[in-house]
Formats: sequence, C-alpha cells, structure tokens
Amino acid sequence: MNRNIVHIEKELFGLRNELKNHSLYKKLHTLEDVQLFMELHVFAVWDFMSLLKALQINLTCVSIPWVPVKNAELARFINEITVAEESDYDANGVIKSHYEMYLTAMFEVGAKTANINNFINELRGNGSIEKPLENLEVPTAVKEFLNFTFETIKTNKNHLIAAAFTFGREDVIPDMFINIIEKASLENRKSYDSFTYYLKRHIELDGDEHGPLSLKMIEELCGSDAEKWNEVLETAKKALQVRMNLWSSIERQIMNRN
Repeated sequence: MNRNIVHIEKELFGLRNELKNHSLYKKLHTLEDVQLFMELHVFAVWDFMSLLKALQINLTCVSIPWVPVKNAELARFINEITVAEESDYDANGVIKSHYEMYLTAMFEVGAKTANINNFINELRGNGSIEKPLENLEVPTAVKEFLNFTFETIKTNKNHLIAAAFTFGREDVIPDMFINIIEKASLENRKSYDSFTYYLKRHIELDGDEHGPLSLKMIEELCGSDAEKWNEVLETAKKALQVRMNLWSSIERQIMNRN
C-alpha cells in the first residue's frame, strides 16, 4: 500500500475507532430510536451524492462537445460508483438511487420524510443550498455536516473532495453500518427489511469495491505532491469529526426524547 495512505490511515485510526465504537449505536434499541436516527441521517445519505457529482463533473466529461479525459481510469471509477449510487437495484429488483432506497426504508419503519422532502423541493426551485439550508429545521450538527460538504465542494480541489468522499464516507461506512446492524434491536423485524438491505448493500459495495478504489483515486490525485497529501489528511480529519458530531447530536436527540 502507498506509504502516504498508510500514514493517513495511521493518523485517522483514533478518530475511526472512536466513530466505530460511538455510544450512539447502543442507544438504537427501539423502532422509534431508528426512526429518529433515519430522519436525521437521511441528510448525510443525500449530500453524499453531491460529493460524487462534483467528482464526476471534474474527473469525467459531462459537457458538449465531449473531449477525452486526462485519466480514463479515474473516470471509469467515478462512473461505476455513479451507476451504483444513482441507479442500483433494490431488494425487489426495482432500479432506484440509494437515496430513494433509504426513503423507502424510512417509509417502512414509519420514519417521517416530510423534512427531507420539503428540503429537496426547495432546492429544486432555488438552485443553491444556502437558503433551503437556512430554512431547514434540524439540529445544528446536521447543518454543520452539510456545510462542511458543500464548503469542500466549493474549493473545486479534486483531492479535497475525494478526501471527504473517501475517508469521511466510503472508507468508514462499512464499520459504521456493521455497528448499526449489530446494535439495533427493533420491535418489528419485518419493518427493518429495506433498511437492512440498504445497509448490507453499502457494506458489500463500499467494503469490497468502492473503498479500495477510493484509496487508489486519492493516490492518483495526489501523486508525489506533499502539500496535497497534507491537505487530504486535514480534510479527512474534519470529515470524521463532523460525522462524529452528527452521531453525538442524534444520540442526544434520542436520549432527550426518551
């Protein structure tokens, strides 16, 4: 493995371990707990696609006239992830984005979708995230999470966007989701089928395919540029910290309600 990747993973070990063992997972006991979790976590499911689309815009050709890209291997990787995330098969063989699969899972467990749906509708008519985010009634940690994502995208630096995408999302998702599956104990297991499928699908894709390829993308984007590698590490730490803050905020919401 690339020595810079090894160094980053060593530096992130503490944060990753803290996230993997976050006390939130132990609070997911009832169907109501998971409902609340999903109602807030759905915003992280949604904004992941903007990181992916930023990379697709920058690393593939999505304009007319088409011209060959600089790195066809990176373009293929991003396009493969886009296919999986934007048009995968759900548990019933229906083609949906992973975001739409998540909404289906929310519906099945009885989680409220009005907040995220209203947010998306406002985005459609607004064109930017600032005003819809300002109007959004969610805990501060959710807004900070979204702000970090879009501030990273605004840098237009591919290695930073890829760092948030890889170390804040793809690389850490299997650990987080395995914990959720193991710790959640719901009153009605049947209501959990779509969510379980969504989680297992992410573990399958991110752990076996997308995670390793994401690391290779980081290597390609940073090369031998020491400054870029340092910036990747800094962004990765911030990505994990805002995720940690989001988890802690959801945990507080669950405890305050109970």
